[in-house]
Parts: sequence; structure tokens; C-alpha cells
Amino acid sequence: MKITGKTFVVTGGGSGMGRELTLLLLKRGARVAAVDINEATLKETASLAGEFQSMLSTHVLNITDRDAVSKFPEAVIAAHGAVDGLFNNAGIIQRFVKINDLDFKEMERVFNVNFWGMVNMTKTFLPYLLKRPEAHIVDTSSMGGYLPVPGQSVYGASKAAVKLFTEALYSEMQPTHVHVSTVFPGAIATNIAANSGIDISAMAASENQSQYKTTPATEAARIILDGVEKNKFHILVGSDAKMMDFLTRLVPERATKIIYSQMRSLLAD
Repeated sequence: MKITGKTFVVTGGGSGMGRELTLLLLKRGARVAAVDINEATLKETASLAGEFQSMLSTHVLNITDRDAVSKFPEAVIAAHGAVDGLFNNAGIIQRFVKINDLDFKEMERVFNVNFWGMVNMTKTFLPYLLKRPEAHIVDTSSMGGYLPVPGQSVYGASKAAVKLFTEALYSEMQPTHVHVSTVFPGAIATNIAANSGIDISAMAASENQSQYKTTPATEAARIILDGVEKNKFHILVGSDAKMMDFLTRLVPERATKIIYSQMRSLLAD
């Protein structure tokens, strides 16, 4: 689907990949309704849009609030006249702790944002997208959605749910003009931990921290939008995501042990 001249909703547009997706969409000639729960970071995104600010609207929205989400398409259409695509990008991680040490409240919070927030937005906007000549839904899963990461069990489960939900939606949309893509980022250089309310100062001080290679958020956004323009089924972001996707398919037990050896220094005993 060509991006130029289309209107897209981007969740998590106040920072990280969501911000970079917003800015790159604008540069490629699209109109954008950027969504975030944080008004201050949304204002920063708008400021960074520079000459493209007239093509951008910003909206403070809690995507886990189903009633608020149900009213949101009216605001997007009022600002832009129509909506052609949805980037379900917003997400949070959990504390790097074992399942035994993770409380139910935190588990529910992660699922509410990562899975139900995506479902709320998709269910709300799908009727509008089905009326467009062509549309696209882009859901962000994770490398952790196909590979078990120790200390991120519930985060990974939520992203695996995103993966299966989005693949099922792709199947159901085959007779329509709505394209569907699933994004699988590896390690991306963003502030997702801080946005998730997680203190990673101790992890950052770890002597092994320098070994974790990350993909810049600007590069991640480019890869994602290039994949959208090619209507890709799966969009893998980063050499780590590509390598572990291959290994998980070929030798899943071996892949699980590899990621444990790489991540165990971040996991509290």
C-alpha cells in the first residue's frame, strides 16, 4: 500500500518507534493522527514534525479504555477527513523477574496494553477501514512473541497473542482491500522500559550490558514502512530478530538456550 496521500493512526506516537513512524510517515507524504497516553511527549513529537505539523494531529488516549477508544474515530475523521491505516505500535514490557515473582496485577497491565489495547483499536477502526478503497493494519508483536525471553514471560505471551490475532485477521481480510502486517522487532533503542514504569538503572550498570546490540528506532521505522509499502505478511526488524526467527524454526530448544545465556544477567535470581 502506498503511503503518500493516506491517513494513518499511530499508537505510542509520543516516543520510540511510534514517534519515528509518525515522523517518517509525514516525510513520505501521509497525514498522521498520533496517539499516546503522555501529552508531554506527544507535544515533543509535534515539535519535531517541523514543516509537516499541518499534516499531524495529536491525541491523548488510553488505548485500554474501550469507551474512549470507541469515540476516537470521530476525532480522527474530524481532523483528517478519513482514515486509511492503523499502526498498533504502543506497548510496555514487564519487570525482568521470573514468573514466580511476578504479581497478577502487573501481568494484567501488560496484557491490557499490549493485547487488549491493540484489540480495542482494531475492532473500533476496522469498520472504517473496510469502507476505504485500500487500507492497512500494522500490529507490532516482538521477537519475544516467537522466542521465550527469560524475565519477559508475560510480555512475550502478550506479543504471541498479538501475532496469532494479527495472522488470523490477515486470513480473514483476504477477500477485502485491507492489508495486514505483523511487525517483529528485535532489540530496538527506545525508552520502552521507562515508559513501562520500570527502573533499569541496575541493568544498565551491568558489565554485560554493552553486548546487547540494538537497532536505532529511525532505522526500525524505515524497515517497517518499507514493508508496509510491499504489503508484507511479516516484517522482521533487526539482525537479531531475523537470526532468532530462523533458529527458532530450525532448532527451537537450542534457540531457547541461546537467548537464556544472553539474557540471564538481566534476570534476578
